[in-house]
Amino acid sequence: MTKHFQLLPEWAEQASVMMAWPHASTDWQPWLDAIEQDYVALASAISREVPPLILCQGEAHLDHIQQLLEGHCEHQPDLVIQPYNDTWCRDYGPLTLQGENTYKLLDFRFNGWGDKYEASLDNGINQRLSDHWQVALDAMDFELEGGSIETDGQGTLLTTEHCLLGSNRNTDKDRQQIEALVLEKLGLNRTLWLSEGALIGDDTDSHIDNLARFSDAGTIVYAICNTEDDPHFAPLKAMETQLKAFRQPDGTPYQLVPINIPSPQFDEDGKRLPGSYINFLILNQSVIVPVFNCEQDELAVKTLQTCFPGKRIVTVPGNNLIKQYGGPHCATMQLPKGILK
Repeated sequence: MTKHFQLLPEWAEQASVMMAWPHASTDWQPWLDAIEQDYVALASAISREVPPLILCQGEAHLDHIQQLLEGHCEHQPDLVIQPYNDTWCRDYGPLTLQGENTYKLLDFRFNGWGDKYEASLDNGINQRLSDHWQVALDAMDFELEGGSIETDGQGTLLTTEHCLLGSNRNTDKDRQQIEALVLEKLGLNRTLWLSEGALIGDDTDSHIDNLARFSDAGTIVYAICNTEDDPHFAPLKAMETQLKAFRQPDGTPYQLVPINIPSPQFDEDGKRLPGSYINFLILNQSVIVPVFNCEQDELAVKTLQTCFPGKRIVTVPGNNLIKQYGGPHCATMQLPKGILK
């Protein structure tokens, strides 16, 4: 029986999933029509199970989204006008902790991935959504992004040193202080730190959700690169070595499931983009996986099906999402059962 509050794993039962819809004043402007179609596909996939909670910029934007989604959603979305800077709500959405017969939400500070981007609207979203929460929302005086952390639901935190320690966040604290604070606030008791592994083009400073994820408490799914002359080969091989050394709380090794990254993806200027199948979203009955129209798609989907034997694998287009360096996990934040009014 839980005697304290602990961060829920992504596979805890969900009541909704938050999204923030692209619009012309975001960085999506050059590809707005294409990315909106991909958001329709993502919202539709989520709505098979739960009603999405979709943030909109204003009345006209809300009407526009309603028209786009007409006939595509099984569970009607809850469209909410709450202006935002960026659509990657994984990193500013609330984190849910469960206690004994109760829940609470944590609202960490968000500074645009180390002051890279304007984020004042995003940083205030959770407070401005207070009408939606039926549990306490605690503001945390600490910068932490949802995409930078993973938990097994058993007290373990999986994260990267590069993001939590080596970036323009919480620069007034050292490693010990950061680890102690994060574990205490999330109700966890140990950290698995990855110092190796990075994807070219990832502007989050190596968020864990592009590199390695728990599919259950004893299994970690992670990115590899099988092409020796690809610049990802060595760093992902070094990350794999670290993962092999990790142990579960009882001392046994984790079951490790490698998934090859997609063929190189580039933007219009020839810059490499951070394609990864690890940026999947776990729902109650399914897992939403990005695909990239390349030869690696099929094996990635088959492999993930073995990791989630009781769930459907649902694919969504990934090529447009990574033009802004993200995927379906970055674009969403699960809202577990028990926290919404």
